[in-house]
Amino acid sequence: MPAAHPVLYSFRRCPYAMRARLALMVSEQACELREVALKNKPAEMLSASPKGTVPVLLAEDGSVIEQSLDVMLWALQRNDPQRWLQPASGTLQDMLALVAECDGEFKRQLDRYKYPDRHAEGGELARGRGAHFLSGLEARLGDSPQLAGGHATLADAALMPFVRQFAMVDAAWFGAQPWPRLQAWLAAWTGSALFERAMHKYAPWKSGEPGVGFPPPP
Repeated sequence: MPAAHPVLYSFRRCPYAMRARLALMVSEQACELREVALKNKPAEMLSASPKGTVPVLLAEDGSVIEQSLDVMLWALQRNDPQRWLQPASGTLQDMLALVAECDGEFKRQLDRYKYPDRHAEGGELARGRGAHFLSGLEARLGDSPQLAGGHATLADAALMPFVRQFAMVDAAWFGAQPWPRLQAWLAAWTGSALFERAMHKYAPWKSGEPGVGFPPPP
């Protein structure tokens, strides 16, 4: 039976879930949010998506969307009032290529930087490799206030949670780098009302109980 609203399994601090929530909010897509406790993942989520990671979106027709970028595209293709899929500079494919670079090599280096004890290369090497990607973002922002032109797009929302995570590993080091535009871009995003709403804290969902309405009110 079709559901009244999509169901989103999410975890507040997961950067993949953050980007999905941001897109759902901007697209004005109402859904039922179920906050997940990662140490006690609900059976309903695992049944829908055995991969066991968030986000997972169950659409009204019962289809399952398991990847964060796919959740973003699904929401924004339904409604895109702020033109997140319409960059002022470049194309949607250019943005998707940038997201792929972030989710690939940069994410690998981020993991090694955050958890150096788990990887043979060590944190210093990973930080340097990650910094190369961030220097490229700094150069991009030299031409416009956002990564794909003058207004925020999918590229900004998709990358920001991972740049934020990298910056948080050593905030003093990040702040000392010659990246004034990137630092200002990140501060503007994390200080925005949109991000604050996306980061609203919810209690973990319990099986058999209703989720909460999302997005939260302004």
